Formats: sequence, structure tokens, C-alpha cells
Amino acid sequence: MAGTIETKLSTLGIELPTPPAPKGNYISVSRLGNALHVCGHIPQTASGDLILGKLGKDITVERGYESARACAINILATLKMELGDLDKVKRIVKVVGFVNCTDDFTQQPAVINGASDLFAEVFGEKGVHARSAVGSNALPLGIATEVECIVEVEE
Repeated sequence: MAGTIETKLSTLGIELPTPPAPKGNYISVSRLGNALHVCGHIPQTASGDLILGKLGKDITVERGYESARACAINILATLKMELGDLDKVKRIVKVVGFVNCTDDFTQQPAVINGASDLFAEVFGEKGVHARSAVGSNALPLGIATEVECIVEVEE
């Protein structure tokens, strides 16, 4: 039987993918007590494609928002794999989002809202978090965004 959060995802039309495997020498989640430190996730879509590009040059803020949302969906998939049940999430504590952008691009917060809005939609008040939205001159594989987070879970 699906939990409350999985029912919410279904209502939103979101199907969790198989979590992407780490692309280097690290693990996807490191647990410290009841806090999960979730590694940076990439914007791999349901079709397996990566959302690539540089904000302020070749993709729009709207496409960047979609990229950050895709990162957040992949984070949810990793959390599901780690916890077995997303209802074990007590709250999203902190999100850090990186935006591949030009030097003069200043709308990083609007882009990373793609992840923040998704967490709030899915978890309600438990999804509202502290956040940093940072511009970067390049990201791995040419991706548009990367998002990591800290999540408090039931012990």
C-alpha cells in the first residue's frame, strides 16, 4: 500500500525513476543520526536525458527551473531507495542548488525554486527549508543544475 507521500506524488503525476548511480568515488547518502546528507543530484529526466546548458547563454530560466525540479525528483528517488518509505521524512532541512551560468546571470534563486517548490508541493510545511542558490561557471557533464540537501528522518 502506498504511503501518504507516494499518493501525493501520484496525484502530482510524478513517477520516481531508478535513482542515478554516483558518477564518482562517493555514496548517494551519508547518514548521521537522524540526518541524511544527500549528495548532489543531476537533472536526469524520466527519459534518461540530461538537461544541459548554461543559464544566461543557451537555456531559459524556465528550463533551468525544470532542471532543478528534475534534480529534486531524483533526490526523492534516492530517499525512497534509502528509506523504503518517503513518509519517514520528517522534514527537508536544507537545500543547496548550483546553477551553471554566465558571470552576469543573477536569477539563481528563481532557477533553484524548481527544487524548493517541488519539496513544498510534496511534503507541505515539512518541505520548506533553508537554502543556498549558487552560480557556477561550469557543472559536471555540462548539466544546467545540481541540487543536494540535508533531510531529517524518523529514527
